Amino acid sequence: MKVQDCIFFQLAKANRAGSGFWAKRVEHLGVTASQAMVLNFLGEEDCVSSHILCRKLQITSATMTGILDRLEKMDLIERRRHPDDRRAILVCLTSQGSIHAKEINTIMITANDMFLRELGPDQSQRFRGFLKHVSMERS
Repeated sequence: MKVQDCIFFQLAKANRAGSGFWAKRVEHLGVTASQAMVLNFLGEEDCVSSHILCRKLQITSATMTGILDRLEKMDLIERRRHPDDRRAILVCLTSQGSIHAKEINTIMITANDMFLRELGPDQSQRFRGFLKHVSMERS
Protein backbone atom coordinates (compact mmCIF):
# COMPACT_ATOMS: atom_id res chain seq x y z
CA MET A 1 0.00 0.00 0.00
CA LYS A 2 1.24 3.45 -0.83
CA VAL A 3 1.39 5.94 2.02
CA GLN A 4 -0.99 8.25 0.14
CA ASP A 5 -3.63 5.48 0.18
CA CYS A 6 -3.35 4.85 3.93
CA ILE A 7 -6.44 6.02 5.83
CA PHE A 8 -4.28 7.39 8.65
CA PHE A 9 -2.28 9.52 6.22
CA GLN A 10 -5.51 10.77 4.64
CA LEU A 11 -7.05 11.58 8.03
CA ALA A 12 -3.91 13.46 9.11
CA LYS A 13 -3.92 15.41 5.85
CA ALA A 14 -7.63 16.24 6.25
CA ASN A 15 -6.99 17.32 9.85
CA ARG A 16 -4.22 19.70 8.76
CA ALA A 17 -6.46 21.14 6.03
CA GLY A 18 -9.36 21.71 8.42
CA SER A 19 -7.20 23.04 11.25
CA GLY A 20 -5.37 25.43 8.95
CA PHE A 21 -8.61 26.66 7.44
CA TRP A 22 -10.09 27.29 10.90
CA ALA A 23 -6.92 28.96 12.22
CA LYS A 24 -6.99 31.48 9.36
CA ARG A 25 -10.62 32.34 10.11
CA VAL A 26 -9.90 33.30 13.75
CA GLU A 27 -6.36 34.67 13.59
CA HIS A 28 -7.57 38.29 13.29
CA LEU A 29 -8.98 37.91 16.82
CA GLY A 30 -5.50 37.16 18.14
CA VAL A 31 -6.39 33.61 19.20
CA THR A 32 -5.30 30.19 18.02
CA ALA A 33 -7.68 27.59 16.61
CA SER A 34 -7.68 25.70 19.93
CA GLN A 35 -8.26 28.85 21.97
CA ALA A 36 -11.17 29.73 19.68
CA MET A 37 -12.72 26.30 20.30
CA VAL A 38 -12.46 26.79 24.07
CA LEU A 39 -14.03 30.24 23.85
CA ASN A 40 -16.78 28.94 21.59
CA PHE A 41 -17.59 26.13 24.01
CA LEU A 42 -17.66 28.57 26.93
CA GLY A 43 -20.02 30.71 24.86
CA GLU A 44 -22.40 27.74 24.84
CA GLU A 45 -21.83 26.69 28.46
CA ASP A 46 -20.06 29.27 30.61
CA CYS A 47 -18.46 28.73 34.02
CA VAL A 48 -17.51 25.07 33.79
CA SER A 49 -14.59 23.15 35.25
CA SER A 50 -11.46 22.63 33.19
CA HIS A 51 -12.13 18.88 33.54
CA ILE A 52 -15.41 19.31 31.65
CA LEU A 53 -13.67 21.42 29.00
CA CYS A 54 -11.01 18.71 28.53
CA ARG A 55 -13.65 16.02 28.15
CA LYS A 56 -15.83 18.01 25.75
CA LEU A 57 -12.93 19.20 23.59
CA GLN A 58 -10.99 15.92 23.91
CA ILE A 59 -7.66 17.45 24.91
CA THR A 60 -5.31 16.68 27.78
CA SER A 61 -5.32 18.64 31.02
CA ALA A 62 -1.77 19.83 30.32
CA THR A 63 -2.82 21.23 26.95
CA MET A 64 -5.92 22.80 28.50
CA THR A 65 -3.87 24.46 31.25
CA GLY A 66 -1.67 26.16 28.64
CA ILE A 67 -4.67 27.33 26.64
CA LEU A 68 -6.41 28.68 29.74
CA ASP A 69 -3.25 30.42 30.97
CA ARG A 70 -2.96 32.29 27.67
CA LEU A 71 -6.67 33.14 27.51
CA GLU A 72 -6.50 34.45 31.08
CA LYS A 73 -3.50 36.66 30.21
CA MET A 74 -5.54 38.03 27.31
CA ASP A 75 -8.36 38.82 29.78
CA LEU A 76 -10.80 36.59 27.88
CA ILE A 77 -11.45 34.13 30.71
CA GLU A 78 -11.12 34.08 34.46
CA ARG A 79 -10.80 31.25 36.93
CA ARG A 80 -13.21 31.30 39.86
CA ARG A 81 -13.61 29.11 42.90
CA HIS A 82 -16.58 26.77 42.72
CA PRO A 83 -19.23 27.97 45.20
CA ASP A 84 -20.01 24.43 46.40
CA ASP A 85 -16.59 22.76 46.17
CA ARG A 86 -13.54 24.60 47.49
CA ARG A 87 -11.21 22.30 45.52
CA ALA A 88 -12.84 22.97 42.15
CA ILE A 89 -12.12 25.90 39.85
CA LEU A 90 -14.60 27.17 37.28
CA VAL A 91 -13.52 28.67 33.96
CA CYS A 92 -15.69 31.67 33.06
CA LEU A 93 -15.75 34.15 30.21
CA THR A 94 -14.97 37.78 30.94
CA SER A 95 -17.11 40.42 29.22
CA GLN A 96 -14.48 40.67 26.45
CA GLY A 97 -14.35 36.87 26.24
CA SER A 98 -18.11 36.75 25.81
CA ILE A 99 -17.87 39.18 22.89
CA HIS A 100 -15.12 37.03 21.33
CA ALA A 101 -17.15 33.84 21.88
CA LYS A 102 -20.15 35.29 20.04
CA GLU A 103 -17.97 36.43 17.14
CA ILE A 104 -16.21 33.06 17.01
CA ASN A 105 -19.54 31.25 16.85
CA THR A 106 -20.61 33.40 13.90
CA ILE A 107 -17.27 32.76 12.20
CA MET A 108 -17.63 29.03 12.87
CA ILE A 109 -21.00 28.84 11.14
CA THR A 110 -19.66 30.61 8.06
CA ALA A 111 -16.40 28.63 8.08
CA ASN A 112 -18.27 25.32 8.24
CA ASP A 113 -20.36 26.30 5.23
CA MET A 114 -17.32 27.50 3.28
CA PHE A 115 -15.21 24.43 4.09
CA LEU A 116 -17.94 21.99 3.06
CA ARG A 117 -19.41 24.04 0.20
CA GLU A 118 -18.13 21.75 -2.55
CA LEU A 119 -19.83 18.71 -1.03
CA GLY A 120 -23.41 19.95 -1.12
CA PRO A 121 -25.96 19.36 1.66
CA ASP A 122 -26.40 15.57 1.29
CA GLN A 123 -22.70 14.78 0.97
CA SER A 124 -21.90 17.19 3.79
CA GLN A 125 -24.36 15.44 6.09
CA ARG A 126 -22.93 12.00 5.18
CA PHE A 127 -19.38 13.28 5.64
CA ARG A 128 -20.23 14.55 9.13
CA GLY A 129 -21.78 11.18 9.92
CA PHE A 130 -18.66 9.34 8.76
CA LEU A 131 -16.46 11.62 10.87
CA LYS A 132 -18.58 11.00 13.96
CA HIS A 133 -18.44 7.28 13.33
CA VAL A 134 -14.67 7.06 12.82
CA SER A 135 -13.92 9.41 15.70
CA MET A 136 -15.55 7.11 18.26
CA GLU A 137 -13.01 5.75 20.74
CA ARG A 138 -11.32 2.59 19.56
CA SER A 139 -9.22 0.21 21.57
